[in-house]
Amino acid sequence: MKKRLCGAIAALGALLVLGALPAQASPPSVGPLAAAPVVAGQAAAPSPRGAEVVAVTRVADRQVDLSVRSAALGGRTVKVRLLTPDGWNPHDRRRHWPTFWLLHGCCGDYTSWTARTDVAGIGSLRDVLVVMPEAGWNGWYSDWWNHGEGGDPAWETFHTVELRHLLERDWGAGTNRVVAGLSMGGQGALLYAARHPGMFKATAAYSGSAHPLLDDESVDRIMGFFAGQGDDPLRVWGDPVAQRSVWQAHDPFHLARRLTSLPVYLSCGDGTTGPLDSPGSTSALEADFNRQNHALAAELRRVGAKHLTTHFYGPGTHGWAYWQRELHASLPMLLGALRADG
Repeated sequence: MKKRLCGAIAALGALLVLGALPAQASPPSVGPLAAAPVVAGQAAAPSPRGAEVVAVTRVADRQVDLSVRSAALGGRTVKVRLLTPDGWNPHDRRRHWPTFWLLHGCCGDYTSWTARTDVAGIGSLRDVLVVMPEAGWNGWYSDWWNHGEGGDPAWETFHTVELRHLLERDWGAGTNRVVAGLSMGGQGALLYAARHPGMFKATAAYSGSAHPLLDDESVDRIMGFFAGQGDDPLRVWGDPVAQRSVWQAHDPFHLARRLTSLPVYLSCGDGTTGPLDSPGSTSALEADFNRQNHALAAELRRVGAKHLTTHFYGPGTHGWAYWQRELHASLPMLLGALRADG
C-alpha cells in the first residue's frame, strides 16, 4: 500500500508539471445584486434538509452566485453559480425552468465553466437554468468514506439532496434535469445519473474519469488526486482492495446497467498533440481517460444501452478548448432530452 501511495502522489506531481490541471481564473465580481429578482445578502428560509442560502451576488449578466451553508459539508458555506434564463424570477413560484447541471473538474471550482468557456454566451441556454455548483478541489462528487465514519464532506448529498431541494423550492429550478461535466465532473455526471435513477434525463462526460478501476495505472492516478493538498487518499473511497465495493459503487463502468435507458454522451482525446494544442503537447491523463472511456462505451453496448453517443476524436489533450467544443457538440442531445416532454 505504501508503494502505491508513493506512486500515486508522484503521478499527481507529474500531471501538474504537464499542465494537465490548468489554473482556473475567477471572473471579477461586479458587486452585489442590486435589483429584482433577488436581493444581495437575502437568505432563504432554513432548509429542513440541512442547507440554506446565506448570500446572493450578481457577478455578471445572467450570472448569480448563491452562498450555501451546508450540513452535508459540516456547516461550511460554499458557492453555486447560476446562469439564469431570460425572464427568470425566483419569486414567481408558478414558473420552473428546465435545469442543466454543469460540473467542474479537478482542480477547478464553481467558476471554471464561465471563466474558461463561452457557456454564458450560448443562445440555446437562454431558456434553461444552468447550475454550476462547487464540488471541492478534489471532492470527486462523492460522500467520502472517511474510514467508515462518513460525514463531511458529503458532496453527493449536498448536490443531489440539499442543493436540489433549495433550487427547486426557492430559485426556479424544475424537476426536468440533465447533467454534464469534465474530467472529475464527467465522472460526477455519470455517477449522479446512474446512482439517482430518474433524477436526470441525459448525461454527458467530457474527458471523464469513466472507469477508475480499469487497471493499476488508473487506480494509482486517481489515488494521486485523492492525495492532493495533503489529504489522506483513503478518506475518499477507502482502499481499492479492502473497500472494493465502495470503489465499484463510484465507478461508472460498474454502474453501466443503470445508464442503459438514458441518452449518454462520452468524448475524449487520446493524449497526443491535437489540433487545439500547442505543438508537442501530450497528456498521460487524457490517454488514461481515453482507455477508460472506451471500456465504458464497450460495457454500455454490451449491457444494451439504447442511446449512446461517443466522440473519441483521437489526437487531443486534457484541455479547455476541447471541453468547450464538446459542450457545444453534446448540447443538442442534452437539450433534446430536456424538452422531450415539451
